[in-house]
Amino acid sequence: MKELLYLKDEQLKGFVEKLFMGYRESFADAKKILEKHSIGIAHHKVIHLLSIYEGITVSELLKKLKVTKQSLNRILKDLIKLGVISFEKDKKDSRLKHVFNEKGQKLFNEIFSVQKKRIYKAFLNSKSEEVLFFDNVLKKIINE
Repeated sequence: MKELLYLKDEQLKGFVEKLFMGYRESFADAKKILEKHSIGIAHHKVIHLLSIYEGITVSELLKKLKVTKQSLNRILKDLIKLGVISFEKDKKDSRLKHVFNEKGQKLFNEIFSVQKKRIYKAFLNSKSEEVLFFDNVLKKIINE
């Protein structure tokens, strides 16, 4: 571990490249499915978050995605046209809208099934402590 104290820019560039390549490969299969539905990665991010945070408010979704309201509205309109998402006003505060993904769950499952094969295979070919360390490092990268 001592060698990690002396990481050089070239080594850090290598890690950034691996993150980029990991992202590219993890989403390559998903892109094929998205293209079949004429939607993109931004739509996938929303569908993914809705599968985890069913009923999230639009403002919470904005915070998680770190995008502008205008960008999110465009994506949400596309997903409404596809019949993938729906909205419900909050029972206590009618200014709040909750987003639901019930119909989009099938699309999410289709995408997730191809993504999980790649990730599962990588984890299966790793030691359990490597998986735990990888998870901890990812959490630190995303400030979780």
